[in-house]
Amino acid sequence: MNTEWQNYLTKHSAVVKDDSVIHFGDSAAELLATETTTVISDLSHQGLIQFSDGDAKAFLQSQLSCDIYEIGLGTAKYGSYCTPKGRVLANFIVWQHGNELFMQLPVSMLHAIQKRLSLYVLRAKVTITDCSDQWIRFGIAGPDAIALVQEADNSLNDFSGPMCMQHTEKLSILYHSINRVEIITTVENAQILWDRLARHARPVGFSCWDWLEIQAGIPAILPETQEMFLPQMINLDAIGGVSFKKGCYPGQEIVARTQYLGKLKRRMQLVHVAANSAITAGDALYSVETGDQSSGNIVNAAPSPQGGFDALAVVQCSSDDASEIHCHSLQGPALEFRSLPYPLPA
Repeated sequence: MNTEWQNYLTKHSAVVKDDSVIHFGDSAAELLATETTTVISDLSHQGLIQFSDGDAKAFLQSQLSCDIYEIGLGTAKYGSYCTPKGRVLANFIVWQHGNELFMQLPVSMLHAIQKRLSLYVLRAKVTITDCSDQWIRFGIAGPDAIALVQEADNSLNDFSGPMCMQHTEKLSILYHSINRVEIITTVENAQILWDRLARHARPVGFSCWDWLEIQAGIPAILPETQEMFLPQMINLDAIGGVSFKKGCYPGQEIVARTQYLGKLKRRMQLVHVAANSAITAGDALYSVETGDQSSGNIVNAAPSPQGGFDALAVVQCSSDDASEIHCHSLQGPALEFRSLPYPLPA
């Protein structure tokens, strides 16, 4: 976490632990506010990798599941990096600023992915850099999110669609949805913008932003879930994170075979778990159908404003219709299925 930015947030009541803002004094109230009002959240728990030099696009095109050539100054994309067996090592957002590409992913995944990608650069003209502290990123979510950002910088255009981007002299803005945006800027400008925006948006901890990501059906692979899932299992094909038209990349054959032969047996669903004990990434799920064998896993979970936990869970495609699914064991808390905000491919 950028030291100057951390000092600034701490002076504004932020409680910081492990380079992430835990809360601004009242985590329960912040979570309730996230559900109903406009909030602002630091995103230092998300790392940022920069890819520079002339072969950056070609290099990433050969490594990632998304089509890098469809990314421009006005468009970002979800994507994944897979093993040769098609299992997801990491997923992320990729965008372009100037001639450089940026990959945003959980900071806990950054160094391992940066190191692995660096092994395959070989003779390509690509420089891979951790620039997490160079660019401050924070999110604004709620009914007034876009209006507040436009008031702060009147050069910004109206919302033009999810995953669109706009770059101005002082900042870049990524539109996650009509009610949720992300600002990328320098540490100096971040302090000015935060001062303006926090007058009308409540500062909240990073878990509130994670809860919003879960509600949006956006997964985040963490160390606990590396290599557990194919991209389609975590719905990356449904949110534009997999291209079935591009050339080869690690795992492409398995991913394509699953798509065209229709052998996908598990899908990610949005669920609520009325549990008192923690629900965390990687937790096993069980159903009567499978007995002692796990029928799926939690991908991400966050405390719910209504108590318990909201989560993204990969379950057998038959299980969510046929019988109850429980977390941790057959005697554990049951999953309550909720509707995802996007349709799943047939």
